[in-house]
Amino acid sequence: MTAAAGVDQASGRASEFDRGTAVAPRRDQPSVYDAELDGGWRIGGGINGGLLLAVVGSALKQELGAVDGHADPFSLSAYYLSAGRPGPAEIRTEAVRRGRTVSTGAATLLQSGEDGRLVERLRVLASYGDLDAAKGEVRTTATPPVMPPPEECISTEHAPPDFLANAALLERLDLRLDPACVGWALGEPSGEGRIQGWLRLADGREPDPLMLLLAVDALPPVTFDLGLYGWTPTLELTAHVRARPVPGWLRVTHATRNLAGGFLEEDAEVWDASGRLVAQSRQLAVVPRGA
Repeated sequence: MTAAAGVDQASGRASEFDRGTAVAPRRDQPSVYDAELDGGWRIGGGINGGLLLAVVGSALKQELGAVDGHADPFSLSAYYLSAGRPGPAEIRTEAVRRGRTVSTGAATLLQSGEDGRLVERLRVLASYGDLDAAKGEVRTTATPPVMPPPEECISTEHAPPDFLANAALLERLDLRLDPACVGWALGEPSGEGRIQGWLRLADGREPDPLMLLLAVDALPPVTFDLGLYGWTPTLELTAHVRARPVPGWLRVTHATRNLAGGFLEEDAEVWDASGRLVAQSRQLAVVPRGA
């Protein structure tokens, strides 16, 4: 089953990802959008950071794409200020600069706190443009990860039960991990700090630039491969979208080389089915408590 244009052809409904990232402009407040954060995108203590980034990315797509024709994310830098929770959310956007090739926007995602006051969850500064204008060329010395085909990799349904119980997100994904990177699930982490695998959405929706913002934060944290288990909250994440992906599986790698002072960086690369590098990211995250 495929789901081009975000529609599940079997049911005729919009995909779970499109419903989860949908935003509606407020009629009485320009540049303000409403969204509903679905609990099915939870991981650990809150909504997955990549999904939150895609929600904000959706609002900026409307804000910058409608006027400038710059509807594709080029770069987004996000600071995670508090954990997103299931329920209504408000995204306030601003067009900081409108250019011929690139426009810059800013956005904040807010939700009501326990006392009823708005709490900022995420603050983003982003550059948007038209990926098609670049003709899709990507010149890089990087190479895609070498892995067995998806059918020979390990589905996340075989992950430890206590991990699955706190990862509703995985029900929305078809994630097949490289067998060489799953020793942590058996209590035998490699210590290398690398996790990689094949990724697509479970309902068959094909990847696009917005979905890549989810992909860069979709794999289990690399701390697992270091033998450090538990929630690894993101402080800051910068994502670069390099090209529009072709339909099919994505190959995703997450890796770290440095852990110091209770923090680590996590670098991600996303390759499409044609073997082209389509997205990269780096995030700063907190080592799990008690590690």
